[in-house]
Amino acid sequence: MEGIADMGGTEGWGPTHPPRADEAVFPEPWQGRAFALTRASIQLAGLNVDAFRHAIERLDPTAYLADGYFGRWLNAAELVLAESGILAPTAIQARARNLRGEQVEEPPVPEPTKPGYAPTAKGSLRTIDAAPAFAEGERVRAKNMSPTGHTRLPGYVRGHTGVVALIQPASVLPDTNAHFQGENPEYVYSVRFDSHELWGADAEPFALTIEMFESYLERTA
Repeated sequence: MEGIADMGGTEGWGPTHPPRADEAVFPEPWQGRAFALTRASIQLAGLNVDAFRHAIERLDPTAYLADGYFGRWLNAAELVLAESGILAPTAIQARARNLRGEQVEEPPVPEPTKPGYAPTAKGSLRTIDAAPAFAEGERVRAKNMSPTGHTRLPGYVRGHTGVVALIQPASVLPDTNAHFQGENPEYVYSVRFDSHELWGADAEPFALTIEMFESYLERTA
């Protein structure tokens, strides 16, 4: 889906700030707790990683930018717990108010509505019988499409042409797995794009390689 989470390759966000070599994994204690709470929330809600990424995509754009990396994780964890019926939608806000000393009634625990999700194997790699549709060295185009659901196809490469640099093993397709519509594994391709193809003649010259699922690609005319 198109939204604030698809920021890659877009302009106007200022310079990037790579992490320091000595930077702690969790610079602040609450971030480690947020990480643990999120992992537990995904398990309790019966989700997969793609469904959780889709939850992050659906966050309010202002909160997405303002709350930081682990703030997004907490917001998405709250969303998936509410959507799966583990918590009532207003439960966290009510508990927070009570912890601040207010006296508010907390909503009752709802009936869980977890998806009936069970992966066919560990991890995301799968074996399929079909041969890869594209070959190394072949020119391909990223499809110019606007999915309404989850996708790992970056917006800034859609409609642009690159070259297949490497064929990766087949993997679970995030676009369907996020919505519990089947794993539908596909080959993944490392596609190399020229910077001028993506951002025009004034771009700094370099090559960018992106991992792309087979259904994201089409042959050039």
